[in-house]
Amino acid sequence: MFDSLSGKLQNVFKNLRGLGKISESNVSESLREVRLALLEADVNFKVARDFIERVKEQAIGQHVIQSIQPGQQIIKIIHDELVHLLGSANAGLELSGNPSCLMLVGLHGSGKTTSAGKLARLLHKQGRAPLLVGCDVYRPAAMDQLQTLGRQLDLPAFVLKGETDVLKIAREAIDFARLNNRNTLIFDTAGRLQIDEPLVQELVRLRDLVKPQEILLVIDSATGQEAVNVATHFDQALKITGTVLTRLDGDARGGAALSLKTVTGKPIKFVGVGEKPEDFEPFHPERMASRILGMGDVVSLVERAVEAVDLDEAKAMEEKMRKGQFTLEDFLQQLRQMKKLGSIESIVQMLPGGSEMIKSTDLSKSEKDFKRMEGMICAMTFQERRHPQILNAKRRLRIAKGSGVTVAELNNLLNRFGQMQQMMKKMGKMQKMMARMGGVMPGRR
Repeated sequence: MFDSLSGKLQNVFKNLRGLGKISESNVSESLREVRLALLEADVNFKVARDFIERVKEQAIGQHVIQSIQPGQQIIKIIHDELVHLLGSANAGLELSGNPSCLMLVGLHGSGKTTSAGKLARLLHKQGRAPLLVGCDVYRPAAMDQLQTLGRQLDLPAFVLKGETDVLKIAREAIDFARLNNRNTLIFDTAGRLQIDEPLVQELVRLRDLVKPQEILLVIDSATGQEAVNVATHFDQALKITGTVLTRLDGDARGGAALSLKTVTGKPIKFVGVGEKPEDFEPFHPERMASRILGMGDVVSLVERAVEAVDLDEAKAMEEKMRKGQFTLEDFLQQLRQMKKLGSIESIVQMLPGGSEMIKSTDLSKSEKDFKRMEGMICAMTFQERRHPQILNAKRRLRIAKGSGVTVAELNNLLNRFGQMQQMMKKMGKMQKMMARMGGVMPGRR
């Protein structure tokens, strides 16, 4: 979402890194470009102005002028102020109730129901026992959607189809939760295309009944500046405790994310970064600031890898590689493990300098290549995957036709896989030799 803003800020940073000496004039010139980039990203005007004033005040200080690399020091100030703008630290959930109650509110189409399911999955992984509660009695199929999400996630969803009394649904849901040892209720509430008094009053009555520990406003990142007005209205009526930003993987300009905390005073607690249930993560201001400034987010990438990769399976795969027993079946498993981490572009964006790499590399081609490789291997029989040497011309023609590629593309995959196997066997032999020598490299004592 922040690609445009990130690109413009990195261009400013290139000029800053070349500064030998800092003066008020060249600082002002650089910050003028930063301010313009923020405004073009749809950041609230007052937020952008105050941000620039704080950076300028610090940048023209005596400490910076005497710095060995003054340009780098200004970049550090911008980074720190951006972290402050986004909320300084991750704000966790308050889950002290018995059961704990979380209300998700927002406009129609902001992604409340999907976010409720994603949040339930996340809390379940953290050891909670969540219950999804369908309190949207107006949108057709809202309760059906919630039930479908519950089945997909193997989590219970409480709905009373045909019931229009939201308070009755809430009371029965709390009774159900206590009887079934569910310690966290997530209320999926109704939305409107715009804020109106009946919607607000219904939410107020629900809040007064369930006394939620958290009231989370779900906002579509593409809403832009209007997101700030929506957040202000909901906060005045309900006293929200935080926000959830959805569709952060889209092409919105990012102004909502950069303005919300400052304008409302309420933290962004979670972000939706994709369509899959696992594409939902706690919001970390420092990590997001690093991504925006092109510094990457290796910590989040490692956390994603830990969640996606089965350690026992990884050890077994390493053993196979060492012994030279790595097959196309194993290669297919590795491709699917990579897919769990997300798209190649989302992974590269988390690496330092990833934004620049994306500009200079056609990652969509690499994504397609991975899909083609997966298709070719899936078109093989189990025996063929384990013993690719049996793939004669007739078999190769069948596999190519079955996966929609040419025989030449299939041959290229098999040749590359054969080279990889040879390399693994050599590495395995080297490890055995070093083990016999007590870990000493040849020619060394």
